[in-house]
Amino acid sequence: MAFSSSFPLNIILLYLLAFSICCATRTLGARLHQHHDHMRQQKADQVTGLPGQPPVSFKHYAGYVTVNQTHGRALFYWFFEAINNPQDKPLLLWLNGGPGCSSIGYGAMEELGPFFPQNDTKPKLKFNPYTWNNAANLLFLESPVGVGFSYTNTSQDIRELGDTITGHYVPQLSELVFDRSKENPHSRTSYALMQIGNAAIDDETDQKGLIDYAWDHAVISDRLYHDIQKECDFSKQNISKQCNKLLDEYFDVYYIIDMYSLYTPRCLSNGSSSTSRQSRTIQGAPTLFSRADVRQKRPAGYDPCTSDYSYVYLNRPDVQKALHANVTKISYPWSHCNDNITFWKDAPPSILPVIGKLVAGGLRVWIYSGDTDGRVPVTSTRYALKKLGLKINEDWTPWYNNQQVGGWRVVYDGLMFVTIRGAGHEVPVFAPRQSLLLVEHFLANQKLPSKPF
Repeated sequence: MAFSSSFPLNIILLYLLAFSICCATRTLGARLHQHHDHMRQQKADQVTGLPGQPPVSFKHYAGYVTVNQTHGRALFYWFFEAINNPQDKPLLLWLNGGPGCSSIGYGAMEELGPFFPQNDTKPKLKFNPYTWNNAANLLFLESPVGVGFSYTNTSQDIRELGDTITGHYVPQLSELVFDRSKENPHSRTSYALMQIGNAAIDDETDQKGLIDYAWDHAVISDRLYHDIQKECDFSKQNISKQCNKLLDEYFDVYYIIDMYSLYTPRCLSNGSSSTSRQSRTIQGAPTLFSRADVRQKRPAGYDPCTSDYSYVYLNRPDVQKALHANVTKISYPWSHCNDNITFWKDAPPSILPVIGKLVAGGLRVWIYSGDTDGRVPVTSTRYALKKLGLKINEDWTPWYNNQQVGGWRVVYDGLMFVTIRGAGHEVPVFAPRQSLLLVEHFLANQKLPSKPF
């Protein structure tokens, strides 16, 4: 789910223990009627006969949730039951960022879902042994309308989204649910956890960290680094022409190496979904992160062209039929991201006040970062958390994945910051076992292993 002030924020979660809030004033008859309606819809949405799917023991469901009848807005979802004892497991909601990028194409099919499309002449899905539905019931939602299979019947909605969507999805949605839960003590929704990964949370520190990381990892020259330091004031919304020129030079480097994972190869397939670009633009400090379309050029583990496979797979008519997708028969192909939603102006420069409010309210917050990500680097997150001003209880200690150091952690009052060693922007792609270990310990409210095991 997107959480950034302007670029893809992929690893972002909300943990809920129920799907809905039940009104106490509803009559028993109305509740029973609604229950039967839900059961019919559940049966209709169950996915069977998904092309290339390996046999599994759990059920999964896909389809649409109408969010606005008047405008015909509907969001596409894909839900996977937990592999074991789903009735006892929490619900994990995953939303990819961009803004405007698909949680199905990226999150479900390339990062942490159970099925990964393969490069084959026939549709073929590989089971992911580190799927996060080992730990929870798993819900992916393509949001907002216009992303992936989600749609609106009002054409102007898509244009308006580019100006009004706010990028800090997770903390702001968390704040909304948190406030509503306090207002309604009879709510059946239990909400106590928030996890954010590789997230832009404060424009000024995020952008400073972006440049510092590139210089510290030998991506840019001393001359360019010092010129940017001299000419660019990231505390301002509008930058100078000279700064803009220097940032062009900075982003040029990421046309030849991968910004999301500095030390893995790029996809070299010409014209592929993995390597597509858009013209670069800058519209002030918050859009620094949107200026290069590295958000669509993302490697996946040892196969940097994985986005090509999910693109082909999700555009197959038999796959769409099995997923109950594209029911309106849109005239354009499914794609990972909707460029019309990439740029917007209605976003606060910092989400730190919201995070501070949630921490003070008792929400358990973990923020994690892959340490080879140049897009939302660990330096940016460290600068932002320092600005938050929380007391440090445990400072920079290692955690372990079996016999190896999995990363580092800092324990603040009410917040945990975790790094994942050797992982890029999409942590589950590059460190699948470590990411599953992370989410399992988070859900169980347990500390990560402090010794080899």
